[in-house]
Amino acid sequence: MYIFNETINIDDAAHNEWITWIESHITTILNTGRFTSAKFSEVLVDEEMGGKTYSIQYSAKTRADLDNYYQFDAPTLQLESVKKFADKMLTFRTELKIIKEFYPPNVQN
Repeated sequence: MYIFNETINIDDAAHNEWITWIESHITTILNTGRFTSAKFSEVLVDEEMGGKTYSIQYSAKTRADLDNYYQFDAPTLQLESVKKFADKMLTFRTELKIIKEFYPPNVQN
């Protein structure tokens, strides 16, 4: 399993509009069929630059799914956010590969 993580700092002036927009944007990304789920989280940190920071983690079953997203979907979808919130947000992306998941006793996955 792979995780595509986007960490986004959004300016306070655009925050409310962005929150509404990002929920539909996440749905659009999931509708590409490349990911099995997404988690949308607030990063609990006080930013020196201001604004609020969020993390979106998209789960992909295979490396091929992630590569196909980058090749066929990401250029258009990432451009949408740049056009809409250009100087109001800062984004960085990371990839993670799940090696093994651990669970406490008596918890089923």
